[in-house]
Amino acid sequence: MEQKKGSDKSKQLGIEVSKDKDFSEWYSQVIARAELIDYYDISGCYILRPGSYAIWEQIQNFFNKEIKKLGVQNAYFPLFVSERALIAEKDHIEGFAPEVAWVTKAGNKTLKEPIAIRPTSETIMYPAYSKWIRSHRDLPLKLNQWANVVRWEFKNPTPFLRSREFLWQEGHTAFATLKEADVEVLQILDIYRRVYEELLAVPVVKGRKTENEKFPGALYTTTVEAFIPQSGRGVQGATSHCLGQNFAKMFDIQFENTKGEKEFVWQNSWGLTTRSIGVMIMTHGDDRGLMLPPRVAPLQAVIVPIFFKDKDNSALTQKATEIANALIDNGIRAHVDDRENYNPGFKYNHWELKGVPIRLDFGPKDLENNTIVLVRRDNKSKETVSLTDLSKRIAVVLDDIHNSLFERAKQAREEKVARITTWNEFIPSLDQKKCVLAAFCNKQKCEDDVKLKTSPVKKVETEKKVETTTEKKDANNNNKKEEEDFEPISGAAKSFCIPFDQPTLEEGTKCFCCGEAATVYCLWGRSY
Repeated sequence: MEQKKGSDKSKQLGIEVSKDKDFSEWYSQVIARAELIDYYDISGCYILRPGSYAIWEQIQNFFNKEIKKLGVQNAYFPLFVSERALIAEKDHIEGFAPEVAWVTKAGNKTLKEPIAIRPTSETIMYPAYSKWIRSHRDLPLKLNQWANVVRWEFKNPTPFLRSREFLWQEGHTAFATLKEADVEVLQILDIYRRVYEELLAVPVVKGRKTENEKFPGALYTTTVEAFIPQSGRGVQGATSHCLGQNFAKMFDIQFENTKGEKEFVWQNSWGLTTRSIGVMIMTHGDDRGLMLPPRVAPLQAVIVPIFFKDKDNSALTQKATEIANALIDNGIRAHVDDRENYNPGFKYNHWELKGVPIRLDFGPKDLENNTIVLVRRDNKSKETVSLTDLSKRIAVVLDDIHNSLFERAKQAREEKVARITTWNEFIPSLDQKKCVLAAFCNKQKCEDDVKLKTSPVKKVETEKKVETTTEKKDANNNNKKEEEDFEPISGAAKSFCIPFDQPTLEEGTKCFCCGEAATVYCLWGRSY
């Protein structure tokens, strides 16, 4: 929950609620007290503090390295888009229209033409593509930008998961053939899977969106989908779209092929946002606070010298600093907590709350014995390690922590997947906070019926939502009306994706909803 501006409670150390008993309040306390988020006086907007931005930087570093292997270059395009450009692609903007924020004044003057703040950049970038692409020699064109996006939506705001401004990367590429575009769509999708699984230790399902859920204006959309067992809700992790030639025709992006003939390019777009940080927090955190996967943790190891009162601890501090520097030289992000005004117990709780993977306790006896005590955040196990072997041992333990977090999260997710065959099993499974794998006819009307049948009608959501009440506690009350306009997260079920890894579809299998012949298995559930 959001705290009042200046509230002492927001500065408390430690989590006061159980993750299993009050998930939304737990999440709100964790992100605030672990100093990942601070609240802002514009509803639905949040400050990313250094702890969370450092995680985003680790994601950036990994992703930049991988896309550059594919020949993608980084660029930057303006924040603003003209009304003329934005409405050029009707099908595309229709999906974003209610969320577009407009600039209508500059100082005291009303603008002749309103200027939109980008909800996405297709309509900003593609007019430039139409100028830059003339020949087959100009292809492929592969650009990515790291940027902020504004979507003035009116659904329940949740830091990281759903906010009016967020950070992302968006890739926009153009090819001479559909075959080339198809290849890249899956290459990028697998990099997204790796971000979640190899960096964030979060298992995801790769699949294709249904026609109802694909990106507006796309030929098709692929996705990686995560699931949060405690809330029973899915999260779209990242998407990779094949846009076909729709945008090329709209923005006249043509090239001359090897035969001297004019053709429209084939395009892709793909994006990953700071939502990934929220998914990671929800997946791994416990009642003590964050539990950060080592590969994105801003600090991987913290050394806590055990000071004795009324004694000279300078030798202990000096050696602890030497140990930290040696770890840093070996590529381990380390820090010495040499604060003398806090006792070791306070420091232990402090770093547990922040989710640091490894704590290293270093006392006078350790100084004498050239050892240190290694404590894992994930399972609380302790071991004494020789200082000569410390860097190697930490590297092994960090990998083991990552693998342990991933396997634990994977098991928790798999326990929440219900495979069903009939409608009578569907809603009970959702109410048990499960996602549902069901045989499906893959028809748009049937999907519409599922959403309609599961939509609450004039029903107040009984589940406590992250920030629903706290968004109304703004100290200045300047945004009260705006905050009241937020809608709760829908209780309706939706399709997450058609997984690439499909169970065998037996002959004669019927759609769980309409009873017609099933053509695929589809993953369903409630979502953020």
